[in-house]
Amino acid sequence: MSSIVNRARSTSLPNFLAWRALGFRTICSGRLGFAPSSPDSPASAGTKILESFKEEFEVGSRVVSFETGKIARFANGSVVLGMDQTKVLSTVTCAKTDSPRDFLPLTVDYQEKQYAQGLIPNTYMRREGAPKERELLCGRLIDRPIRPLFPSGFYHEVQIMASVLSSDGKQDPDILAANASSAALMLSDVPWGGPIGVIRIGRICGQFVVNPTMDELSSSDLNLIYACTRDKTMMIDVQSREISEKDLAAALRLAHPEAVKYLDPQIRLAEKAGKQKKEYKLSMLSEKTLEKVTDLAATRIESVFSDPSYGKFERGEALDNIGKDVRKVFEEEGDQESLSILPKAVDTVRKKVVRSRMISDGFRVDGRHLDEVRPIYCESHYLPALHGSALFSRGDTQVLCTVTLGAPAEAQSLDSLVGPPKKRFMLHYSFPPYCTNEVGKRGGLNRREVGHGTLAEKALLAVLPPEEAFPYTVRINSEVMSSDGSTSMASVCGGSMALMDAGIPLRAHVAGVSVGLITDVDPSSGEIKDYRIVTDILGLEDHLGDMDFKIAGTRNGVTAIQLDIKPAGIPLDIVCESLENAREARLQILDHMERNINSPRAQDGAYSPRLATFKYTNDSLRSLIGPMGVLKRKIEEETGARLSIDNGTLTIVAKNQDVMEKAQEKVDFIIGREIVVGGVYKGTVTSIKEYGAFVEFSGGQQGLLHMSELSHEPVSKVSDVLHIGQYITTMCIETDVRGNIKLSRKAMLPKPERKPASDAGKDSVMKESSTVYIETSCVGETVASMPSIVTPPQKSKLSVPAVVIRTAVECHEAEKSSPVNKNDKPKRAATPKPDRKPKSTASKLTVTQKEEEALESIAPEETLAECGETLKQDGKLKSASPKNSSTDSNLVSFSKAMKSIRKENQSENKAEESAFVSTRNLKIGTEMTAKVDEIRARGLVLDLGGEIRGMYKFKEDEEREFEKGDTLQVKCTSFSTKGIPVMALVDEEGEE
Repeated sequence: MSSIVNRARSTSLPNFLAWRALGFRTICSGRLGFAPSSPDSPASAGTKILESFKEEFEVGSRVVSFETGKIARFANGSVVLGMDQTKVLSTVTCAKTDSPRDFLPLTVDYQEKQYAQGLIPNTYMRREGAPKERELLCGRLIDRPIRPLFPSGFYHEVQIMASVLSSDGKQDPDILAANASSAALMLSDVPWGGPIGVIRIGRICGQFVVNPTMDELSSSDLNLIYACTRDKTMMIDVQSREISEKDLAAALRLAHPEAVKYLDPQIRLAEKAGKQKKEYKLSMLSEKTLEKVTDLAATRIESVFSDPSYGKFERGEALDNIGKDVRKVFEEEGDQESLSILPKAVDTVRKKVVRSRMISDGFRVDGRHLDEVRPIYCESHYLPALHGSALFSRGDTQVLCTVTLGAPAEAQSLDSLVGPPKKRFMLHYSFPPYCTNEVGKRGGLNRREVGHGTLAEKALLAVLPPEEAFPYTVRINSEVMSSDGSTSMASVCGGSMALMDAGIPLRAHVAGVSVGLITDVDPSSGEIKDYRIVTDILGLEDHLGDMDFKIAGTRNGVTAIQLDIKPAGIPLDIVCESLENAREARLQILDHMERNINSPRAQDGAYSPRLATFKYTNDSLRSLIGPMGVLKRKIEEETGARLSIDNGTLTIVAKNQDVMEKAQEKVDFIIGREIVVGGVYKGTVTSIKEYGAFVEFSGGQQGLLHMSELSHEPVSKVSDVLHIGQYITTMCIETDVRGNIKLSRKAMLPKPERKPASDAGKDSVMKESSTVYIETSCVGETVASMPSIVTPPQKSKLSVPAVVIRTAVECHEAEKSSPVNKNDKPKRAATPKPDRKPKSTASKLTVTQKEEEALESIAPEETLAECGETLKQDGKLKSASPKNSSTDSNLVSFSKAMKSIRKENQSENKAEESAFVSTRNLKIGTEMTAKVDEIRARGLVLDLGGEIRGMYKFKEDEEREFEKGDTLQVKCTSFSTKGIPVMALVDEEGEE
């Protein structure tokens, strides 16, 4: 203690830091302890030294190490496997108690935590949640080669947990976890027939690569995972881009010796630090019970399996009845020991009967030959309202596949330690209980469903177009309708057809088939004496057989493989032989699929979902999103479409074409598009000038619609055709360097048909009235522009209909109530004027510019301005009821006609004055009664009613006996440049 005091006094540190000089450890959790004086000093007595063992070796130019004894010492077996900076811990534990069961309860859990790459989980609780799909798949990858090597009858609960401790992102930890699990089982006291070696093989530019990195895998056309013992294959998992069977066999033969390199280091490590294998109780069948069940049931079981008329459920019911009869016999004898293992004994007898019959006779339970494929039925476009759909049936197995297309932003986010951060192609496999006529409960992620879906996903991913050409997110839902074997391969076939039905340009169709194996094994040596390869296996053949070899591909090669086996390994030669059998069956299935649909279907239905992609600048997209995404959400709520923005690209997903057009209009109104000559655009009239109108469209851009481009018919005033707020369709006819845009409305209207010369006068008024209501729209409606012709918006309830249908009685009543009636026309004398000549119809409807200028010089400026202002405020003009009266052959002098008119209409002027005032609609060809308001030297100023003024020009040979207040029957022939109507006199018969 004195030495401590002396050391404290010798230090120059403050009192509160003196504890460091005294050798105290850091204060933590309120405890204080002494630290060793030197790191090189020997440990004191009682200190436990961690003894670790390590094995290093080289595989594929990379150093691999097995290490045990340093961490997880309480586990039955624990190993840390390292490659570069990636380290994986695998542990094995076994239950101490033995509960009665007839299967191996092996659980394999693979876990990736974000600390392995120096990250905090981006979740609400900042913790890892339920296992992700990748973790489930890696767990299956470890389980499949390990499970067959447990001894028969070993039914103790075993759990393997593989955890990634650190990851440098270069190597995929799944292969390391599988090898570490094998080494942990070798170190444990659990009986197991290992070890195994697991290797990954890639192919880059035609050269095979052992243990490729993640960067190398991205440019590889092969991703082969191979597991084996020293002389037999245990598991194969392949994802490739149409690799040929010959090249695939070469890759398998290269992978086997590389995987064997993992075996000897595991054996050496087990010799150094492994535990003595424990004697566990095995649940074995007694020979006595097995012989008795064989005598009671073998003949009846063979009769059921040899009858091809049985269906799946009929065969199962017959076998169940046989099992019940055997149970009755054992119950009568009171053999309780045999009753506990009776189901296992009956199943063993079934397996022997089926296998011996297939090897000896070459026939299967449904009567097919070994290489025969079940009947196939294909139907694409099964659900027309979806993006794509297909129904695929092979025998009693039936799968419904649907395709849904989405925006790039809807891709699945992946939180795995390695690999891409997103996945744009997903296939979700669903196996509901009704597909096997069972009652079950639907839960969360199922390992089997995830594995089958991923296998089909890898098979179809090889034929999808590249992301640059097809950037959309694709989701396939595979719903199993009925199951009798190979539902995952049926999902591949149905998914390929559904993708074609959705219009996705696949390189080729993909089909899949499952191949089985029946072997005759020598019980003494375990060697295979004879075997049969079975194509397109049933569910029963999968259960009773030795292998489930799923192979999918196109006509050119293999795209995906999954091999699962039940015995302790299969020779590699048999595996390579199965590839050719699968290819022949695959070609037969592809023939049926191509007959139904062999090219991408065009989506032209009105109710088919739509996708569209547009490129914009970042500034334009920011204006579309709006503050906090308000504008984007508003468009989605108003139209029902979904907008996705990613890296300068806007993707619109809509349920049908109408929704797509609405969304495009909204987007175009905010962002706008490049205006091109000849393009058709929709916009809103914002202002009306004397020379035309300005139309706003496409993101606030404006274009000029000149009055000459309004209609094929002559237009005197722009306000006759358009009004502010009107929604119209126009065509761009010209743009200049300053960005000015010239539009045309008449280019979008049908051209009028030419009539014969004899019918010109007859139909002139009718033509004009028929074009009055061609374009109608909701007043004040704001609509975005479109780069193509779309359906015009619905009319407002206040707008005038394009066609008015009336009965003859209604027309007669309307004619009586009309303010302009032919009975009200002034009478004119029948004496013809010798110097007046009949004029053509064209001369009646037009006046020369010189006449307009002469008449305007007569009228006072204030009167003309008043008339023009009144006409401008009048709005849209409507034609009155046209008059069709014949022309009198005898013309009378103008002065006598005026006297007659004044005498006959003087008594009626006051009664009709209110009718004149209400006549506010005027256009070319309209006949009406007017009063002389002023008399000028070269013409008259007429009061047309409703404070509207018109002008009439004297003819050179015309007598000018007019008085103020005279009533005249006139017709509108044209309008002056200032909008003042130019009138002409009409006689009794309707002629000037």
